[in-house]
Amino acid sequence: MEETCKNVYITTPIYYVNDVAHIGHAYTTIIADMLARYSRLTGHNTYFLTGTDEHGQKIAQSAQARGKTPKEYADEVSGKFRALWDNFDISYDKFIRTTDEEHKLGAQKAFEKMYNKGDIYKGEYEGFYCVSCETFFTEKQLIDEQFCPDCGKPTSIVKEESFFFKLSKYEDKLLKWYEENEDCILPRSKKNEIVNFVKSGLRDLSISRTSFEWGVKLPESINEPKHVMYVWLDALINYISALGYGSDEEKFEFWPASVHLVGKDILRFHAIYWPAFLMSLELPLPKHIAAHGWWTRDGEKMSKSKGNVVDPKQVADAYGLDAFRYFMLREVPFGQDGDFSQKALIDRINSDLGNDLGNLLNRISGMSGKYFGFKVSSVDVEKYHVKELEDVNAILENVEELIFNMQINRFLEELWKVLTIANKAIGDYEPWTKMKEGKTDEAMALVALITNIMARVSILLQPVMPEKIAKIATSLGISINTEFYNKIIVNKELLSDTVITKVDQLFPRVEEPLIEQAPEAKTEKSEAEEETNKEEPDNLITIDKFFETTIKVGTIVEAQEVPKSKKLLKLQVDLGEENTRQVLAGIKEYYSANELIGTQACVVANLKPAKLMGMISEGMLLAAKDENGLCLIRPEKTKISGTKIS
Repeated sequence: MEETCKNVYITTPIYYVNDVAHIGHAYTTIIADMLARYSRLTGHNTYFLTGTDEHGQKIAQSAQARGKTPKEYADEVSGKFRALWDNFDISYDKFIRTTDEEHKLGAQKAFEKMYNKGDIYKGEYEGFYCVSCETFFTEKQLIDEQFCPDCGKPTSIVKEESFFFKLSKYEDKLLKWYEENEDCILPRSKKNEIVNFVKSGLRDLSISRTSFEWGVKLPESINEPKHVMYVWLDALINYISALGYGSDEEKFEFWPASVHLVGKDILRFHAIYWPAFLMSLELPLPKHIAAHGWWTRDGEKMSKSKGNVVDPKQVADAYGLDAFRYFMLREVPFGQDGDFSQKALIDRINSDLGNDLGNLLNRISGMSGKYFGFKVSSVDVEKYHVKELEDVNAILENVEELIFNMQINRFLEELWKVLTIANKAIGDYEPWTKMKEGKTDEAMALVALITNIMARVSILLQPVMPEKIAKIATSLGISINTEFYNKIIVNKELLSDTVITKVDQLFPRVEEPLIEQAPEAKTEKSEAEEETNKEEPDNLITIDKFFETTIKVGTIVEAQEVPKSKKLLKLQVDLGEENTRQVLAGIKEYYSANELIGTQACVVANLKPAKLMGMISEGMLLAAKDENGLCLIRPEKTKISGTKIS
């Protein structure tokens, strides 16, 4: 997605139609929409894809439970996703469904090509299968030898005839791709997890099922009518079938994808399976696969049982869509987990949007109206304010790089630095004093400087808050388009003479929460805490009590300091599960974050998640401490992540 790029292709994952859209879906889609809008604004030929994933055993079972056919159920839920994105004014170019006939043709063509190449063969599969996640797991990945490591539901042993993709064949090619393309996976810390996973060895991938029928049938040339494609093969092919792969290839000039946006829970599918499939199909690989974190609410994991799931439409309806978009993009660095709270949202609205942005527009309107009849001329701006212009230009020259490195929160931080320059200039130069002294040219230059700064910030904010920026553009008498972008951002030209129009207050102050607060988290002591507090003679326990604790070998793949904490480090620990665990450890006095990355430790893996400083901790490291300090308990030799200690 460099500046010279002519075609830009941006995708969200296709969302699984097993539930209504939640804040995580909205977050992914808003990011993608922002990137697509920015790409169009800057003159790129842009194609933005989203849609729904509608096949698999889980969908068939959900439909049956509701007395519907799988297609009827998929139509209903897919329609809700599309309606929400339309309500949110998401600027997608195509909404794909895996039940589309064009998609099925593309998936069948891909299967046939990989089969004819010798990358697909028939065998028999036996493994632990989670219907909810549509995923097989090895025994060592299970929790307590039975439960899915992702959703916690029981797995079942499935043995059936299956076609396999030779994933192991592409292990070295994948590692070479990771090595040669530094930013193929963003953020880079997530790339390390993928590389380590691939280096541990890849097994061939089961890509068909015979135990259910709700899926894409194999090509007729294969002559295996009882098989349907594994849902992840079917789903991933959408990124090329949407461009016409398998049919007319009408939009295939957009391939390869510029950015595949995904949640961190499905990164491995996109960063390992998908590139391997593309290698087999002899197609170019995507430029970037960008994985974002998860959202909690008020520091608590969201769940239906707690009643604290955030409905994105409810929030947008209450606080305004653009305010919601800004909050989601500004609040958390891409790749890290975020926390939604109405207090944080209200703070952003009142401070960033109301005081810094909205109030600055009010000051432009007020000063231009009071002193100059709403007419603004830039003729003397460079004469009196060259330093401010240089400071603004220096900041704006580097912001596009932040966008396409998925540092969107920093992009917004930089724009707010520019707004700070504008607000400070008003206090420094006091236009009211200039007018009293008869220095009307200097006062006009200052008002024009502020107007030019607002125009530049506004055009860069348009992809973030399109509705509100349209109102600012009306007020300033400017047009938000590629021609104007090139004029004032690329060429750094000043505005022509313009007339300011007063508009209603953009971001009215919010005094109290506008939607019902989430239920407060329970404060009762956990069973583990209560057990700890019980006194036992000589601390003796039975062997059964000991085996209630699950201790595993974990590999620390990411570590960082927790701001404002003297003791805590925030670690991402690989326990051989589909996703890493976040563990907060009070070891900062004894270990630096950098020295822990890539090392192993012993982890209590079945503790109930706890909240420390507003963050979730999903385990505990074992350590020993005496007068000589603290040291982590580690395996003598490197072990496979997730190995149980007994």
